[in-house]
Amino acid sequence: MAKKLYEDDVLVIGLGRFGGAVALELQRLGHNVVAVERDPVLAETFLGKVTKVVQADASVPSSMNSLKARNFRLAVLGIGSSVEASVLSAMNLVDVGIPTIWAKALSPEHKRILERIGVHHVILPEAETGRRVAHLVNGKLKDYIEFDDGFAIVKMKPPQEAIGFTLAQSAIRSKYGVTIVGVKAPGQDFTYAVPETKVTAHDTLIVSGPTELIERLAQRP
Repeated sequence: MAKKLYEDDVLVIGLGRFGGAVALELQRLGHNVVAVERDPVLAETFLGKVTKVVQADASVPSSMNSLKARNFRLAVLGIGSSVEASVLSAMNLVDVGIPTIWAKALSPEHKRILERIGVHHVILPEAETGRRVAHLVNGKLKDYIEFDDGFAIVKMKPPQEAIGFTLAQSAIRSKYGVTIVGVKAPGQDFTYAVPETKVTAHDTLIVSGPTELIERLAQRP
């Protein structure tokens, strides 16, 4: 039997596209996932795919008591069909004292409500995915991850001015205020970047830094 990567049980509420994907991936990573879904038909489709599936309405406080939710250290709230159901379920999770709660929000206003209730981590998956795609469609970037503080890590093609030179020679950091963390050549393993690293046209660069400065670099030929 493969060794589990994580030992904590996770309570996942809502098995729509977002919650279902989270539940399945957490199970794959080695968590024991207890999934809660109000729709009996949808709940049935997850039987045998996660540790336990419970057909229940998480917006009702008694459901949390029946699930012994207070015994979980981590919960994910993936309800995306109703702001009211999401908020009520979040209140129930907070009330039982789960130490770490992640939740999906449908709008910035919904996000603010969840944060004020006491949800620890709130994400707007559609908005975040939209921003990420916007940075990828022009072909300059191969992947893009942005953090809340205006910091990003990207995979990108090297700018023309770096090709054929070492990182020390091209001086990308001093010119643009970003850091080339690593370089990956085709068919080779990722290597951490050092001043002596020479960049070719076929390399992929891993770059970190302020979002605005990375965007400036990405506009270079």
